[in-house]
Amino acid sequence: MLTNLPLLSLQIWLPTLSAAVVLFLGKMGFEKLGRVLAIATVFACLVLCIPLYTNFDTATYAYQFRETASWIPLFKIQYDIGVDGIAMPLVILTVFTSLIVILAAWKAIQDKATQYLATFLLLQAMTVGVFVAIDALLFYVFWEAMLIPMYLAIGIWGSQNRSYAAIKFFLYTFLGSALMLIVMLYLGMRADSFSIPSFYGVPLTMIQQVLIFLAFLLAFAVKVPMWPVHTWLPDAHTEAPAGGSVILAALMLKVGGYGFFRFSMPIAPDASHSLDWLMIGLSLLAIVYIGLIALAQTDMKRLIAYSSVAHMGFVTLGCFMIYMIVKASGNHQDAFMGLEGAMVQMISHGFGSGALFLGFGMLYDRMHTREIAKFGGIANTMPIFAALFMVFAMSNVGLPGTSGFVGEFMVILSAFKASFWIAFAAGLTLIVGASYTLWMYKRVFYGEIANDEVATLKDVSWLEWGVLMMLVVAIFIIGFYPESLLRVMHSSIDHLIQLSLQSKL
Repeated sequence: MLTNLPLLSLQIWLPTLSAAVVLFLGKMGFEKLGRVLAIATVFACLVLCIPLYTNFDTATYAYQFRETASWIPLFKIQYDIGVDGIAMPLVILTVFTSLIVILAAWKAIQDKATQYLATFLLLQAMTVGVFVAIDALLFYVFWEAMLIPMYLAIGIWGSQNRSYAAIKFFLYTFLGSALMLIVMLYLGMRADSFSIPSFYGVPLTMIQQVLIFLAFLLAFAVKVPMWPVHTWLPDAHTEAPAGGSVILAALMLKVGGYGFFRFSMPIAPDASHSLDWLMIGLSLLAIVYIGLIALAQTDMKRLIAYSSVAHMGFVTLGCFMIYMIVKASGNHQDAFMGLEGAMVQMISHGFGSGALFLGFGMLYDRMHTREIAKFGGIANTMPIFAALFMVFAMSNVGLPGTSGFVGEFMVILSAFKASFWIAFAAGLTLIVGASYTLWMYKRVFYGEIANDEVATLKDVSWLEWGVLMMLVVAIFIIGFYPESLLRVMHSSIDHLIQLSLQSKL
């Protein structure tokens, strides 16, 4: 019965409408009712994800659950939405993460609670819009609309330097998107359509491809974020509320990786091939250099933020390594593994890194400090929380059996087909990542109780335990049964490789 509904439109407009109603209820003094409505809305969206997954045809790369309507006919701009094997898992990740954030806010957020919930409902809707948009200008509208609720979340509910972090976040991401809009308008005129798949067939010279690739690179690299345009992320994470950090790590970074999948590689395949050395170099810098920066942090939240940048390096490495792999081995299957590993890494990073930020948020609500030196011995007073956080830390390290292992293992294994030294450099994350993660965990949770404040801490409530357990289950499902994720993306990844390796010259 649910399959007869406009599932994707409901994923966008149900939380948008609910956000308006939640705001109204808060203004009228019915705050508790607004909280209940926000949770009910996200639960409903999660239920609507079930038919998206169970009725998804894994045998085709074509867009499914497609909805089309004329939007601005004069310029041939349409309300055109749908999902393939790349977009559908990201839609489910978006809704699941939003549910986690809104459940966690039930007691944690008391100041302007309904405004907070409405902000994150709107952010959920706009993020889903990015992943399901098939019309390029519709994609751009959702892409820019995401900035507004996140800017508000950091600027209103953030910590001491929230204004600086919010403005820096907005400027970086907004300015990075300006050239993307110009390129989309150019491609739309060349294709006589703004449908993204129509861009793939536009004939382009090498110079045109390089300029288009660089324009997209600026927009997507800021979002991932890649070195050297990553500097906004630690500030945004540090100052954002816990929910904002979770959304940043789990979702907003993924739209950059999604952009490389959807635009850069299939539209400018020759430029992607010619500049693969640049992308591989920047990816390895993120994995190794940013990982070493994380090792030097004394602020727990900044450490997790730099860790997030390092792990996202595997996404871009898996994407742009395919050209080198095919050239070295002539085997598309090896490239397929790398690209699929990048996609799995996007999903698993959403669970693992998002869980670390959520866990830290629970600690911050109790102690109001980010300094690692001021924690210590927390396992003595919060043993259940310490055990759950250990699962998240092990996923961050890439322990087999957790979601963090699958994507990175696939990318590293694929990298051996390209170059031993690339695989070696990428594999250093197993040492560097373990170093900063275990060092952090030891100082925060083990040892004698550091101060009187730690001695008075209470373990997680039933609500907090439930929220964290949802993430634990997700981490283990992907860790032990990655096929549940891989099978839906096989056809779409295979088609993407064909487009990315098909020269336009």
